[in-house]
Amino acid sequence: MAANNSPLPAGVTKEQAFGMAETEMEYRVELFNRLSQTCFSKCVDKRYKESELNMGENSCIDRCVSKYWLVNGLVGQMLSAGGQRPM
Repeated sequence: MAANNSPLPAGVTKEQAFGMAETEMEYRVELFNRLSQTCFSKCVDKRYKESELNMGENSCIDRCVSKYWLVNGLVGQMLSAGGQRPM
């Protein structure tokens, strides 16, 4: 019997792989949109005084994004570990 040269995992069809990739892309776009909205509303002054972000807004956004990714990664680890806390 010839070796399977397919890059797909065993038992996964091309259609299933495309469906999973599409779902993953939708998830990542939704995550990015939520991250952008959350950090923008927390860090950027509602009364635009300047066309560029000031140093305080830049710093706030940097911390906000870092914390958002950290929390999201921890939640993902917990979900993939069956609800157990990661070490």
